Amino acid sequence: MAGYNALPLELLAEEFAKLPGIGLKTAQRLAYFMISRPEEEVQAFADAMIAAKRDIHYCPCCQNLTDQDLCAICSDPDRDQATICVVEGPKDVSALERTGEYRGVYHVLHGLISPIDGVTPDKLRIRELLGRIRSGDVKEVIMATNPDTEGEATAMYLAQLLEPLGIRVSRLAFGLPVGGTLEYADEVTLYKALENRTAM
Repeated sequence: MAGYNALPLELLAEEFAKLPGIGLKTAQRLAYFMISRPEEEVQAFADAMIAAKRDIHYCPCCQNLTDQDLCAICSDPDRDQATICVVEGPKDVSALERTGEYRGVYHVLHGLISPIDGVTPDKLRIRELLGRIRSGDVKEVIMATNPDTEGEATAMYLAQLLEPLGIRVSRLAFGLPVGGTLEYADEVTLYKALENRTAM
């Protein structure tokens, strides 16, 4: 940031720029915005960040983020504990919950296998998943990782690990989005749509 601004403003913009998806110009706009707000609003913002960092931890069962002993999903008696949906991160849980259709529970890996990035299976929450399956009455594990190289590699690795345990392992279907057109779909999407076609 240019040196003509007050040092605290520059430092604030530099902190904003460390956030994912925030470039220098956006960081500067955020810094100016925060400076323009009343002190009590800025304090409430700072308090909310500190409270979130202090109070949120991993659910000991599913590894999702929570501020309770068990997250709301794991502690819900109406959820199907026999079906576990495996996802990359907490944002994926939120996305699936927005559908209002899934009634099972989740397991959050906190990443995907990516040797290029130094992410090996031992750096993910796979041990905890295996512990849940061995100690519970799990009947199905749904792989809900993204349909990219890392997501596919992670799903295949987990499927091989789970095969000897005798439980059903399934994968989310992939294909054309609702409202999409064939003309603009890429070859991989079209292939997946054909592969995962359903009877009418």
